[in-house]
Amino acid sequence: MKFYCSENTVHSWVTVPKNLCGWNQNIHGGIISTILDEVMGWAGIYFLKKITLTKKITVEFKKAAYVGDELKASASVVKINGKREAVLEACIYNCKGELCAKADGTFTLISADVGKKLNIVNEEQVQTFFEPLINS
Repeated sequence: MKFYCSENTVHSWVTVPKNLCGWNQNIHGGIISTILDEVMGWAGIYFLKKITLTKKITVEFKKAAYVGDELKASASVVKINGKREAVLEACIYNCKGELCAKADGTFTLISADVGKKLNIVNEEQVQTFFEPLINS
């Protein structure tokens, strides 16, 4: 997934391949959940300048999404709970702009240094992915 930012939202467009479908060309719910989790995580990284670790995610499926269709995933920060936790929300829309799924997630926030100490990220990942975002 590639991510793009607007004023307060991170977006991504994704087309899910056929091998990840459930019944009748529907995208499997686990894949939808993964997309929502990923876009929320990157919204947290971009806007909060911290590495995000999913603590809890709740997904509500509203309408079927189909393999081969381009989907738009969007996420934003809802609330910051102190220095170490944030609540984010995300939505997935189909190619007609209809809401297919939405999620709320609670994320633990850690610095890049803590991420390295916990072996969550390595130095190359910090330099390649996180430092450019954190310093932007």
